[in-house]
Amino acid sequence: MKRYEKPVIHKLQIGFANKFGFASPYGARVRKSIDGVPIEQLVEKYGSPLFVFSERRLRQKFRELKNAFTLRYPNVEFSWSYKTNYLDAIASILHDEGATAEVVSEFEYEKARRLGVPGEQIIYNGPYKPKESLRVAVKEGARINIDTFEEIADLEEVADELGVRPKVAIRVNMDTGIHPRWSRFGFNYENGQAWDAVKRIALGGKLDLIGLHCHMGTFILKPEAYEVETRKLVELAHRIEDEYSFQIEYIDVGGGFPSRNRLKGIYLPPDVAVPSIDEYAERITTALLSSLRAGAYPKLILESGRAIVDEAGFLITTVHASKRLPDGRRGYVLDAGVNILFTAFWYHFNVEIDREVNGAAEPCVLYGPLCMNIDVVHDRAHLPPLPRGTRLILSPVGAYNVTQWMQFIRYRPAVVLIGENGEVDLIREAESLEDIVRRERIPERLKR
Repeated sequence: MKRYEKPVIHKLQIGFANKFGFASPYGARVRKSIDGVPIEQLVEKYGSPLFVFSERRLRQKFRELKNAFTLRYPNVEFSWSYKTNYLDAIASILHDEGATAEVVSEFEYEKARRLGVPGEQIIYNGPYKPKESLRVAVKEGARINIDTFEEIADLEEVADELGVRPKVAIRVNMDTGIHPRWSRFGFNYENGQAWDAVKRIALGGKLDLIGLHCHMGTFILKPEAYEVETRKLVELAHRIEDEYSFQIEYIDVGGGFPSRNRLKGIYLPPDVAVPSIDEYAERITTALLSSLRAGAYPKLILESGRAIVDEAGFLITTVHASKRLPDGRRGYVLDAGVNILFTAFWYHFNVEIDREVNGAAEPCVLYGPLCMNIDVVHDRAHLPPLPRGTRLILSPVGAYNVTQWMQFIRYRPAVVLIGENGEVDLIREAESLEDIVRRERIPERLKR
């Protein structure tokens, strides 16, 4: 006997986008497999929720980025952003493709070294670098991008201790027309602070300044901002070379390239709103080639993360329950929430279902399993009536989720990788109680 549910009337606007760029579709897209591997087969073996990464897509996106830049400029280095996704298997694929490592903590530095990346192939960024980590980085020949005046002093002390002259770069922040402006990293270009840092290094006489770095923000949708950034860095490099004995060997334009995700608040869909990687490459390399002195080709370093890995990642989740909300929308409770899908706060993911479902699509909210009101995975989905047990496939989710996820209320799930030949490998086991409690200690007086 079916449960009675009071009917709800919704105004439908079929075929045209509303002012937010969302249309009411006739139905949801169906995805029964990822890279040829059935969804149900994955869940049966590894459980739900489940992160799934595609090696084929990951390698393809990296090669697209590589081709876009190397066809336009003769001296390019691609450095994998560990904070975006530092799973061993993911990083190993990108190192296999030729990427070096860009890290922002001693933890990430150690992870890269554990994977066999030599120190000289590591770029050490970040606003907080403990002195001991600087000592290790200097010993191993890592490229250190200095963030503060205190860091200059720390490196000079390390240089004295080790009897070496470390090769370093400075991080620069600047006005590129992007708002809000990221001004917390490095030394400001416009107010002269970056030049003060150059002078401080020169007067100290213990460090060799060989590079300039700027990371202006994230999910940058204006390729022209990179042109401004590049020209300013080249201008600064020329001034340094003219006034001091330093030779700038590399210009690092950071990351920030967007993926084909749907950023909340953006009017247009990703296919329209997100520029191609060729547009970014054209702006950056044209700025370099038109600004550099004849015969000079310093290394161009890119630290792209999201644009490479985001679209290689999927999350399979399962409908646990449904209810009718007071505003008339349908609410679904899933087994995956913002504890493992942190980027849900910024994106409206693609939502696909694993089967054909009859019935008209209607506005609905996808909630996670947490006992927290903020646990909203998607607040503007349009889906047909989904029976309990339906699998939803959310994408793209490859960037930042498995580095920013947290053990809160529920265990973190397994992660699998689908190889280029369809093989499925478990690359991170699902958590258990033993993982959570093994570092806890109970005082003897509290034991029962």
